[in-house]
Amino acid sequence: MQSGRIDQIVPIIANSQRAVVIVPGGGEFADKVRDLQAALKFDDAAAHRLAMLGMHQMADFLASKHERFTIEDSLEGIFLAIADGRIPIWVPLPTLDGDDTIPATWATTSDTIAARLAELLGGAPLALLKSVSARPEAGANQLSSEGVVDRAFPGIVARANIQWRIFGPDDDADVMSFLMTPDAPVSKS
Repeated sequence: MQSGRIDQIVPIIANSQRAVVIVPGGGEFADKVRDLQAALKFDDAAAHRLAMLGMHQMADFLASKHERFTIEDSLEGIFLAIADGRIPIWVPLPTLDGDDTIPATWATTSDTIAARLAELLGGAPLALLKSVSARPEAGANQLSSEGVVDRAFPGIVARANIQWRIFGPDDDADVMSFLMTPDAPVSKS
């Protein structure tokens, strides 16, 4: 949404030939949690849960964009949706509330949450659609230090040995190619 390309990317994802799960960012909903935390002084664990609820709000928005999209809150629901030819949009709070394998702080954003889902799915490849471009040769630690991915992301992709790739705002043709080729490789691990 930050890059203004939501209306261009939704049909690309909706026509995917790959099994895909959308993990929405929290966007402005999560930004409001940051503002409220500063004003109301609640702890990071509460902010983490509230930000995941912001991801749920974004999921509701995205689900309204295409009839193939469906909101799912469990791994079983994800598998059933995919088997039914649907594209699940995962809302993470029911699965990750209390998950101590990722920090319940602002070090964890939807980047790490998506990586955690990839880990829970047995090391599924991960494609991040970002509002900024990333150099293809940059590793997770470097991208984290540059603010492209969150601080917890490098640890989880290394721990789970996840293959991952970032698509920036000028990469929609590459996203389309990736999603139209069921066995397209993901370049990093």
